[in-house]
Amino acid sequence: MDRSEGFGEHLLGALLDQAHELPPHLIAPLVADAVRGFGGRDPVLLLQDYGQLVLVPLSGRGLAAREPVPIDGSSAGAAFLSGVSVEVPHGDGVRVYLPLLDGGDEVGVLALTLDDVDGDDRRLLRRFASLVADLLVTKSGYTDRIFQARRLQPMSVAAEIQWSLLPPLAMTAPRVAVAGVLEPAYQVAGDSFDYALNDDLLHVATIDAMGHGLDAAAMATVAIGAYRHARRADIGLAEIYAFMDRAIAEQFGPDHFVTAQMMRLNTVSGHLQWVNAGHPQPLLIRDHVVVERLESETTLPVGFGGEEPVISERALRHGDRVLCFTDGLVEEREPGGEQFGEEQLIDWVNRVERSQEGVRAVVRALSHVLKEKRGGHTSDDATLFLIEWR
Repeated sequence: MDRSEGFGEHLLGALLDQAHELPPHLIAPLVADAVRGFGGRDPVLLLQDYGQLVLVPLSGRGLAAREPVPIDGSSAGAAFLSGVSVEVPHGDGVRVYLPLLDGGDEVGVLALTLDDVDGDDRRLLRRFASLVADLLVTKSGYTDRIFQARRLQPMSVAAEIQWSLLPPLAMTAPRVAVAGVLEPAYQVAGDSFDYALNDDLLHVATIDAMGHGLDAAAMATVAIGAYRHARRADIGLAEIYAFMDRAIAEQFGPDHFVTAQMMRLNTVSGHLQWVNAGHPQPLLIRDHVVVERLESETTLPVGFGGEEPVISERALRHGDRVLCFTDGLVEEREPGGEQFGEEQLIDWVNRVERSQEGVRAVVRALSHVLKEKRGGHTSDDATLFLIEWR
């Protein structure tokens, strides 16, 4: 099979021409036909489930039928977590697992088999996987099939609302990387996060709306909407807090509130600013060890009409990570009845940081091990959000 540079350009160009008005249900046969076109076989599209435990196959004509693949301990999972393709000798060739990357976010994994693999193949496959990732992200905007494939459990209405609000769970750029996780994935209601990379400034917010169920989801929706509206007006952190505060107070009255933490990181200088409105103090991680809590003056939660907040500041060093989390993570009771607490959190952060590479892998592993150590359940929403300044 010809898999040269010229052939690759022709193939990818033909795919782009077809993809423009492609109905979502034809992604599978388009991918399968393209794989056959460059001599591949047995293609599988694997998407991360909401609980971040397994990679779930997307069904469709031309794609091989498979069972969900565990992320931990599998070749597909290794490609997914590392963002680097994995090649495994197969009985009749080489099984290749290609991470589907879209703007630094990991969509899933494309697996296929080739007779052999050389430099031309790797270049073509990398570009092909990028195009497939873009297709999945673009088409998911107007189909339910991709979301349905990722579900392994029934999802509450509140969780449906929260997941629809979220930006990609991870983002990687040359100067900064972020990753977040919500739990319980299929029942989350009041927790959420948001971020945006605007030129050299990374904006981040984590929130925790009081209560449970749809009431909490409604407050979280207003809080995130108000945060985005204020952020896009290019106003300062104190003004963003005031805008969110008014939005919650006017919509829900004086007895409702949202705890929040808003941050801005200059990705050129490493200058970090933040406002803490009732959240636990973030953790500063340096050389894979928690070195301190980022202490700051706190203001009242959003909705309680606090005074103008104090903006805290810190200069980060290259490679520093900042871990934000909500109180559901540390206030959960262990099986024996003791509160989990921040000291145990810090201990497990240090262990996971030494065993995992990359913010996405760290956040995912930390979420799973913390849930296990808290008894395997979460009675309150819990959020982790990790920032790495590169």
